[in-house]
Amino acid sequence: MIPSARDRLDACLARIADPAGEGGRAFTKVWADSARAAAEAADLRARQGRSLGPLDGRIVSVKDLFDIPGEVTTAGSVLLRDAAPATAMAPAIARLQAAGAVLVGRTNMTEFAFSGVGINPHYGTPGNPADRSRIPGGSSSGGAVSVADGMAEIAIGSDTGGSTRIPAALCGIVGWKPSQSRVPTAGAFPLSYALDSIGPMARTVADCALADAVMAGIPPAVPAPAPLAGLRLGIPRGALLEGLDEAVAAAFGAALQVLGTAGLQPGDVPLTDLLAEMAAVNGRGGFAATEAFFIHRAWIDSRAAEFDPLVRGRIERGRAVTAADYIYMQRRRRDLIAAMDGLLADLDALVLPTTPIQAPAIAALAASEPAFTAANTALLRNTAVGNFFDLCAISLPLPAQGGLPVGLMLMARNGQDARLLRIAAAIEALFAGK
Repeated sequence: MIPSARDRLDACLARIADPAGEGGRAFTKVWADSARAAAEAADLRARQGRSLGPLDGRIVSVKDLFDIPGEVTTAGSVLLRDAAPATAMAPAIARLQAAGAVLVGRTNMTEFAFSGVGINPHYGTPGNPADRSRIPGGSSSGGAVSVADGMAEIAIGSDTGGSTRIPAALCGIVGWKPSQSRVPTAGAFPLSYALDSIGPMARTVADCALADAVMAGIPPAVPAPAPLAGLRLGIPRGALLEGLDEAVAAAFGAALQVLGTAGLQPGDVPLTDLLAEMAAVNGRGGFAATEAFFIHRAWIDSRAAEFDPLVRGRIERGRAVTAADYIYMQRRRRDLIAAMDGLLADLDALVLPTTPIQAPAIAALAASEPAFTAANTALLRNTAVGNFFDLCAISLPLPAQGGLPVGLMLMARNGQDARLLRIAAAIEALFAGK
């Protein structure tokens, strides 16, 4: 017998409240009373033979950058604690609630979503489920831990340079980044207008696909696995496969062998020139830093001490970017997106490690800015390609190496979201059978 929504919620709430667990660091607020009411309403509908859809009664956590009426959206920062409460719910979250999702609470995050590490000096850093002394990845850190630790069934995050896929990879779950225009970003505190996208994390591709469809405003359905025969996969040899941790290289090599046994032989894809062009554009200042400085310009000097210094330093990089540089970056990116789309036209997906490294120790990164910067750069290296070129992308968990998870990333052309989810479902099933 399938447990009721109320029973599953109670199990999640018990894990959140467990003083020996990570609930106090993974969540910044828990909506226990409203969640119980929503779960009981879902159970009543089930008993009456009614349903709001496949997400009816599912337990969902929400990253603390989405507006909820009557609540302050802090975006992982103390600077916003005294801000005015939101007056409307973020459309993506409202759609989930209308579909019967049980919203359990707000999850912790990197301050203002500006790193792939997941450290937060204000609200604590949730420990990685595989090793509590290690980072969870960011910026959707609490969301990934909430799913991996059984405190929620689906987590809603944002992804500007990898912020759903990085923590999913480091925590051993699935993370999805849609084509940017697929899900409305209104009501989500911005990091970068150019790059922000909204996506879910869950234990399965199916759950990610259902949440994505609801947030996109299309009928939700579990994606049928795509036939593996004839799939055209590409490996971006070169910079994106350099400097891999030994364990990541081993896991990626093993994954390619599994794909090979199914008759899939990924070919090499020449991305070197496009990646060099991307680096040249970002060398002008980058979209995230430039737009973040615009967003935070009223506070960056007057309230500098209240920022996480590791985040403030990244925002400061946008101070010197000129209007001419910003317009150049926008126009050049438009051309490069078209070039990437043409390059991938004959492929179903790119396949590569989600991150080149496994989760580093929290203490080492918190104590050293150079160590933090090096780890953050490495964690974002592969995933940020998907945001810059506006691709859709997903991270699938590979068997843990040395006790720590590794992620396999698939990326596809903008607008090929449904197709990529079907491919991911097929590859997920292939790995499950090994």
